[in-house]
Amino acid sequence: MTEIKGIIPPILTPLDEEENVNEQELRNQVNRLIGAGVHGIFAFGTNGEGYALNETEKEQILEIVVEETAGRVPVYAGSGCITTKDTIRMSRKAKSLGADVLSIITPWFAAASQEDLMAHYREVAQAVDMPIVLYNIPARCGNALAPATVARLAEIDNIVGAKDSSGNFDNMLQYIELTKDKDFAVLSGNDSLILWNLLAGGAGGIAGCANVFPENMANIYNAFMEGNLEQARVCQDNIRAFRNCFRFGNPNTIVKTAVAMLGYPVGQCREPFDHISEEGIATIDSVLKSYQEKGIR
Repeated sequence: MTEIKGIIPPILTPLDEEENVNEQELRNQVNRLIGAGVHGIFAFGTNGEGYALNETEKEQILEIVVEETAGRVPVYAGSGCITTKDTIRMSRKAKSLGADVLSIITPWFAAASQEDLMAHYREVAQAVDMPIVLYNIPARCGNALAPATVARLAEIDNIVGAKDSSGNFDNMLQYIELTKDKDFAVLSGNDSLILWNLLAGGAGGIAGCANVFPENMANIYNAFMEGNLEQARVCQDNIRAFRNCFRFGNPNTIVKTAVAMLGYPVGQCREPFDHISEEGIATIDSVLKSYQEKGIR
């Protein structure tokens, strides 16, 4: 089993002006992130606009990421769909394309009970012999994985972790507390909580900000593992000014815009999620320049 740990960027999906996948720039971003010391690559997660990609594009992206990563770090694939049947199909496809770990988001739009979610994940785990990381992001999906449900799912051998993007630290803390006697990794989906996740016994984070300054984000984890809590805290605190830019729009759009402003031809997010005010653009530009002056990258 792949060890679930560290800083794993949900790599953005570069697009050209016609909104087609920019293969060469995707390869460039894989190498840029790995070169900066990240501990995994997560294809078509939330920051990768997985919600806006069709299945053919997801297959194309995963093939590219797996090939370019070349085993240097684990590759995670977001294979969750609304139905169990489709999630199994997409998970099997991800396995056939060489993914190391599946990240499976909760079903969305239709309300699901905790027993519905238990049955969904249990059936997927039985059908696909791969490590599975649960993905809880109730603000986007409308369905939340309760701590007690995560504890029950952790009993299943190939359900090996959970990403919590609820933004509720106590929820993530309960995930950690209720699975501490299992071989189970809890990852923060909120970049501001990564260090606190580690201090509480978690395993790191799936960090959208790692697309913008991957070295800084990787060093939150690296410094912590070296016992240098002061440096880990510095790296954690470094992201505050950028995260304050999220008030100007969809965080995925802010992240992709920032990477483009750093000089990488990643394009815009797919319409209609591609608009930021002039004030927002100016603020992001100012923040990025201040980071460059401080050597934060």
